[in-house]
Amino acid sequence: MPDGSNYKLFIDGTWRSGTGTADIALINPANAKPFGSVAVASAGDLDDALNAARGSATLWADTPAHERGAILVRAAGILARNIDTAATALSQEQGKTLAEAKGEFARAVETFEWNGRHAEELTAPASIDEKRTVLHEPAGIVAAFTPWNYPAVLNARKLAAALVAGCPVILKAAEETPSAGVYMAEALQEAGLPAGVVNLVFGNPAMISEHLLASPSVRVLSFTGSTPVGRRLAKHAAENLQRCVLELGGHSPVVVFADADISKAVSAISEYKFECAGQSCNAPSRILVARPVYEDFVDKLVEVAGNIKVGRPDDPATEMGPMANPRRIEAMERLIGDAVSRGAQVKTGGARIDQPGFYWAPTILTEVPSDSLILTEEPFGPVLTVAPFDTIEEAITEANASDFGLAAYVFTHSHEIQRRMARALSAGALSINYLKGVSADAPLGGLKQSGYGYEGGVEGVRSFQNLKLVNSASPIGIA
Repeated sequence: MPDGSNYKLFIDGTWRSGTGTADIALINPANAKPFGSVAVASAGDLDDALNAARGSATLWADTPAHERGAILVRAAGILARNIDTAATALSQEQGKTLAEAKGEFARAVETFEWNGRHAEELTAPASIDEKRTVLHEPAGIVAAFTPWNYPAVLNARKLAAALVAGCPVILKAAEETPSAGVYMAEALQEAGLPAGVVNLVFGNPAMISEHLLASPSVRVLSFTGSTPVGRRLAKHAAENLQRCVLELGGHSPVVVFADADISKAVSAISEYKFECAGQSCNAPSRILVARPVYEDFVDKLVEVAGNIKVGRPDDPATEMGPMANPRRIEAMERLIGDAVSRGAQVKTGGARIDQPGFYWAPTILTEVPSDSLILTEEPFGPVLTVAPFDTIEEAITEANASDFGLAAYVFTHSHEIQRRMARALSAGALSINYLKGVSADAPLGGLKQSGYGYEGGVEGVRSFQNLKLVNSASPIGIA
């Protein structure tokens, strides 16, 4: 068991200290002060995790699907009972408000629940005809890597889908936000998960990824994070031909047409964008607005963004907490400073808030030159660029100009425009007239530099399964 805010490794069903270097200090982004630590795994710890996963693989694969599902459902219930405590820990580590943290854990519970309740149908054989059947078999040991921005949701997506498929998991959770992985490992253990099926490690990300992916026992790499890191991991995975599921960066456009309800669009965009201080790969970052309503849209957006209450995440009145770490502050200074130096106009925000912690004011930029870094690099913070467009063709071209293709958003009441934009925009997910997170029963994947493979829904479970085609000269009864 972890000791307070001193988080340990979970290997082969046992909580233990790391045998790597000194523990990593946890920093509270609301005040920039240390408050705990997380253990660091050595190569020996990782070998123990690999051995534990190998030792549990056959037992877990042979466990009937309904029993695997029942464990996930029980774990969901345990996690649900601990939401208040878990959300408080996450808020302290990451900086998101308590309300946001509770909402994130509710989505994690939903993910465990959905996968658990559909375990049998997600793993059942599928008959093509009376002589041909497809078996859905566990792919093998999964090495999963999750980031610090939405650790509860992303840990749950990887764990639930892999476990229902029958795969052991070694989860390398984010060192800056360790508690979400700890609460999930505790819940799964209490729910009856056999030792060794889930192992939780922390430490040096590069060392851990290289060591785990060097093992031919690992058959699937599941990673959520930046595109540069995803590319490096995919190269390592290629050595052992490990399957990759990569959800990488985003630079999501919002296209607002002249017939949209501007006030509702502004409200929806602001609410979704400034959640988690804009530190979401799905969050909108580039807004394109039809010229006839451009000025009205900008005025309303600036007013809403300028009135967002930024403050301590444990204050119920706070609408946006701090950024997660000083690296994100440095990125905001660099990207916004570059845009302004090229002629962009700061309509509100644009600077760090002068108080302890990593606070940045919600920022709206207009007249951003096309060569500005903020239009090509994922901003990953509380900043939006806004530009006008004159034709639907121009809007499509600008929306698709990014190398990323994770999410896109459209506001219009025209069914014809909705249909055209749904076909034309290069993104793994498109939302029309609203913005929200993806539910557990739906697949999510990126295009272009936003990755490949799918998480969520049936497709997410298939990522951790091998499909075996069984042919027979006569009718068979496998299904």
